[in-house]
Amino acid sequence: MPVRGVIEYVVPHNIDNRILSRSVTVLGDGGLAAIPTDTSWALVCSQNSREGVARLRRLSGERDERHFTLLCSEISQAGDFCSVDNSRFRLIKRLSPGPYVFILKTLPGTEKKLGLKRKEAGIRIPGHPLPRTLVTELGCPLYAITAKRSMGGEGPEMSAAESGEGTELPSIPEEELFEGGWELGTIADLDLILDTGEERPRIFSTILDLSGGEIRLLRQGAGPWPV
Repeated sequence: MPVRGVIEYVVPHNIDNRILSRSVTVLGDGGLAAIPTDTSWALVCSQNSREGVARLRRLSGERDERHFTLLCSEISQAGDFCSVDNSRFRLIKRLSPGPYVFILKTLPGTEKKLGLKRKEAGIRIPGHPLPRTLVTELGCPLYAITAKRSMGGEGPEMSAAESGEGTELPSIPEEELFEGGWELGTIADLDLILDTGEERPRIFSTILDLSGGEIRLLRQGAGPWPV
């Protein structure tokens, strides 16, 4: 199957400034990109682009907003959207950057700003340098979801239970995840693939719900819990 998105090959710790600039332009104009993280591949758009967010939601087909994450470069960005008290700050700082998503209560106005139906949002500071660099250059978080083969018409459709409609979010089947960047060319609506030449592990993040009084494990992934 032909590759539909433009593939740019980059060095994770030293991204070519021209590629970085083009990537920011694509995302700022409502584009979708595939990028590596410290777990599997993610599909992202600019958090500030309504068009990009709408396109990502259509592509993902997910109904549960806990599947979506704001990728940040530092904890202070989470505080722009969510309530982060001292105890939550300490936990996030302890586990980040790393393969964890933290579900936090949103600040007033965040639901409207992000187009959310829930009063919680998922925050992640990935351990991979590429998404953090991209967020810094873009000047705002990336709205992200795990890339799955079913988005390109290759994998099986998931049932409501499998897609995470219950209290906990299930593990993503290994066969649904991608390894090499070139594989993501099967996803039709991508504008850009930033490929570091690395084969990503077929693993997913650990999701911790910090929105209530007690920490709840919503999905066990690469990050150990409890720690």
